[in-house]
Amino acid sequence: MFADRRDAGRQLAEHVARLGLREPLVLGLPRGGVPVAAEVAARLGAQLDVLLVRKIGCPWQPELGLGAISEGGIRTLNARLIAEAGVDEGQIETIVARETAEIERRARGYRGDRPAAPVEGRTVVLVDDGLATGYTVRAAIAALRARGASRVVVAAPVAPADTEAELRSIADDVVVLVTPAWFLAIGEFYDDFTQTSDEEVVSLLDGTRAERNGLTSVGSPAARSRA
Repeated sequence: MFADRRDAGRQLAEHVARLGLREPLVLGLPRGGVPVAAEVAARLGAQLDVLLVRKIGCPWQPELGLGAISEGGIRTLNARLIAEAGVDEGQIETIVARETAEIERRARGYRGDRPAAPVEGRTVVLVDDGLATGYTVRAAIAALRARGASRVVVAAPVAPADTEAELRSIADDVVVLVTPAWFLAIGEFYDDFTQTSDEEVVSLLDGTRAERNGLTSVGSPAARSRA
């Protein structure tokens, strides 16, 4: 369906643009969601930042997500799955502590000394490169609500139909391009699904910030056109 994340982002951006959002903030979910989000932000002329969310994996099967935790300590847990897996509260807290430390490490690496973009009273477009169970996005939405976002739009190139439907019950808008009847993994919908590096995330954030500053600085083409 998509050549790579940039291609997916450009296609997704056209659909998000149709919502007619006013001065949105675009947040990518690192790492893979950031190249997609960068294309959306460019199309909307919007500020780009990241929202850090980490999966809470099963101790003996890390790929099995038992929930997620986001910046600010907001967590969502799948109580049924935790019970079925036989994971106790102490094990969950150990995983949460480890993933919280990783969130803090990435925040420093991605933003440096800059604070996270404020979301209070703003429309936020939350972007990932694809959604599977949707638990990381649920944690992200909860974090944005807690921080006072006025409207939350979830946007992703691909997601199972049931995940999309569930997210519609908690987000203000959901934009998904492909909802396959048979879903195995996000990567199967990309020709190139190479892992995104931390360096690429930083480069995209810095590049988008510099571009916005250039477009709005005194003497820039955009500033002269408004004069």
